[in-house]
Amino acid sequence: GPQPSLSDSEGDLLFLLDSSGSVSYYEFSRVKEFIWDLMRPFTFGPNDVQTSIIHISTTPTMEFPFDRYLSSGTVQQAIRDTQQLMGDTNTGKALSYAKKKFFSDEAGARPDVPKVLVWVTDGFSTDDISEPMQLLKDMGVTVFIVSTGRGNYLELSAAASQPPEKHLHFVDVDDLPIITKELRDAILDVMQANRFRAVDITASSFRLMWPKLLSQETGYYTLEYIPIDDPARKRTKQVSGAHTNLMLSNLAPETTYQVALIPESNVHYIPPQTTRVTTLAEEISPAQVLISESKPHSFRVSWAPTPDSVIGYQILYGPLPGDSVKLLEVDGKRNSTVVENLAPNTTYLVTVTAIYKSGKEKSLSAKACTQEEGSTVRRLRFENMGPNTLKASWDSADGKVLGYRVRCRRQTGPSSLISVSPQIHSVLLTDLVSGTTNKVCVKPMYKNQPGKGLCRTVHMQPATEAQGYKHRQTA
Repeated sequence: GPQPSLSDSEGDLLFLLDSSGSVSYYEFSRVKEFIWDLMRPFTFGPNDVQTSIIHISTTPTMEFPFDRYLSSGTVQQAIRDTQQLMGDTNTGKALSYAKKKFFSDEAGARPDVPKVLVWVTDGFSTDDISEPMQLLKDMGVTVFIVSTGRGNYLELSAAASQPPEKHLHFVDVDDLPIITKELRDAILDVMQANRFRAVDITASSFRLMWPKLLSQETGYYTLEYIPIDDPARKRTKQVSGAHTNLMLSNLAPETTYQVALIPESNVHYIPPQTTRVTTLAEEISPAQVLISESKPHSFRVSWAPTPDSVIGYQILYGPLPGDSVKLLEVDGKRNSTVVENLAPNTTYLVTVTAIYKSGKEKSLSAKACTQEEGSTVRRLRFENMGPNTLKASWDSADGKVLGYRVRCRRQTGPSSLISVSPQIHSVLLTDLVSGTTNKVCVKPMYKNQPGKGLCRTVHMQPATEAQGYKHRQTA
């Protein structure tokens, strides 16, 4: 239905659109509809919202610059006309490219207006995103992430602006309309360019942003922030007139601060601006413990969240049943570690304990299983059983084998796959065309994973006029 026009916002809004081959044509079309619907109520223009699209592909590509389409109708048509590029999912490259364009006159970007990035992804990237994303956020860009795939929660929550529950959405591509209003309202909160405001609010920090009121030459700003229930803890900072944002840290959780921005101009009087900001409740870590990358002698332990108030983590692990326990200590800024030198096919109890600056501790446990150690069969050999038949035999593999799989890839004719019980160590391979070279692989099967396969190629002698006669070449 008709949407009320949103004309009181100003900012540069960039969509980072996954245009790679990992996204289907249907998914790409649904994402375009989502962006189209999200943008409908905005007013576009040099003093309102400007928007652009950058494609994630092998090479990042800008669909159109910020200042090309300055009306709702032209923006909507440009979104409809956007075509998928395919290629690789080089998101890190696209983020580095976005950083340049966000602050580039050539791309139509404007100085001193809020910058918002909306990254729509299927949760997959072929290169690293952490460093270029952090550079964007350090320059004042607010990052929203919409993942239409499973994605890695820990990676994406670290990439989005804080707190993740406001800036990170996991939603099926067919359910994107569910989050449209919520995301639009959150973008609007950032794009109220003409007011003093706080963004990236956590339990111990927030970033203050304000319109450009001074310059390096015309003065400086004094910032005062006071807990309203304890005025004696008033703090003050001064920054140059070139600043339009400042991060305040080492704050108390669940505390409301009265914040004042006082422009100290040597040209004319500018009235102070004030706001109230309430920090979030202290994150309890770990609230989630994940086990991944399980191998016969190791697995990775990950946890979330990683609040600033945690100075370190202790990882206790030991086999079940049993009373032997080992300890790993990890820096408070890390959210995962690899536990090594473990026994194969064993269940471990893993306990992650967060050590807070206050001395408090919080623990959470999870079970982890190492993989069974995969072994390989030995001495794969062949015996001629007729003009088109071979007998493949092998020695048994180590460990608790559940069976064997024998795959024959024929040079001529279809491949075959034979599964046999663990007591059987030979099979007959039929319909092998004379004069062809065929590849035979035998792989042991275990409870948790297959073992390593042993492969050999075998050449079938050409047929002779006398059935059963083999021609032997002499040197």
